[in-house]
Amino acid sequence: MRKSDIPPAPKGFLFSAVEAAIKKPGRKDLALIFSETETVMAGAFTTNNVKAAPVRACMKQIASGAGRAIIVNSGNANACTGRQGLQDARSICRTAAQRLGVSASLVYPCSTGVIGSPLPMDRILPAADTLARRIGSATLLDVARAIMTTDTFPKMVHRKVRVNGRTGSIAGICKGAGMIAPRMATMLCFMMTDVAVDGRALSALVKDSVRHSFNRITIDGDMSTNDTVLAMANGLCGNKPLTRTSAGFAEFQEAFNRLMYDLSLLVVKDGEGATKLIEVLVKGARTTADAEKAAFAVANSSLVKTAMYGNDANWGRIMCSLGYSGVRFSEEKTDIYFNRVKVVKAGLTTNRDAEATAELRSNEVRITVDLHAGKASAQVLTCDFTEDYIRINAEYRS
Repeated sequence: MRKSDIPPAPKGFLFSAVEAAIKKPGRKDLALIFSETETVMAGAFTTNNVKAAPVRACMKQIASGAGRAIIVNSGNANACTGRQGLQDARSICRTAAQRLGVSASLVYPCSTGVIGSPLPMDRILPAADTLARRIGSATLLDVARAIMTTDTFPKMVHRKVRVNGRTGSIAGICKGAGMIAPRMATMLCFMMTDVAVDGRALSALVKDSVRHSFNRITIDGDMSTNDTVLAMANGLCGNKPLTRTSAGFAEFQEAFNRLMYDLSLLVVKDGEGATKLIEVLVKGARTTADAEKAAFAVANSSLVKTAMYGNDANWGRIMCSLGYSGVRFSEEKTDIYFNRVKVVKAGLTTNRDAEATAELRSNEVRITVDLHAGKASAQVLTCDFTEDYIRINAEYRS
């Protein structure tokens, strides 16, 4: 990647990345995001009952609504590690905080990687000290690369925004390629902005944006123990803090939501072993909840996903998944499309499977289902299942 392609950081944000050889040597696997001033902090976390130690630490700290730094490692999830895991997460934060000259309560820990193994603290603590000492020596790209596990490329977004006559910016990075399913969809996302935003407004914005982005994607139907979204707003743009009723909030919200959606799209495009991005659109449902339930039933179906990989327009698998989704609808009213080719009309074949099969040779496919039961709709992003998905996950701990 050329230097000119690296997204600029919002004002006041600095980065560092070092190698701690957490899983294997030869790559940077510990990273730090730091704001020169205290930030308003908001977050959203996995709803899995089994939560990693750093998730539990972040959920407790986020109640303050304040932060200065995020320290994140790849290669080890620090999940199912008991009381020691929580102590280790806090110890890493203390080490970085002491070197940065800030309170440890303002440093948020995040981890991603293999579940069930203790962190190699003998390597991480010295690296955390070096990490903080070298703050400002890395770019957003370095951090995006350091947090990757089975990802095949770093995921970054950036956009400038005009707020009350001032120009600010929003930047975000995330990682995720497998174990992706709501609520939320292993997935980490860090959003940074120099726009001043009220704490309650930022918290509401993060939750709403997650609902329409990371909670509308699925790769394999497996929910992680470590899913975390953290947003930091340091206000160095100089605007009056935005509230939900501020004149400029709608424009800021639109930009933030778009960036979060773009990141979720990159996660699905990078699905482990995937060859196709698949959009499942269900419309004509009685309620939005019904539309979501039906869309996820199709998107999570292994039979649908393998058919997509094989370029097989097997719409019967879609009808089957709709049938067990729990949604009330009439088979005799249902239409199904692959891209623009209608393969099912009022529950019966249109005998256009050959045309539909040609459409499936594309690397982006839209499956549209019209239930003709109401006016609600929902869109879910997913990908196909391939032999490589099995290989990647069979060898994950190797």
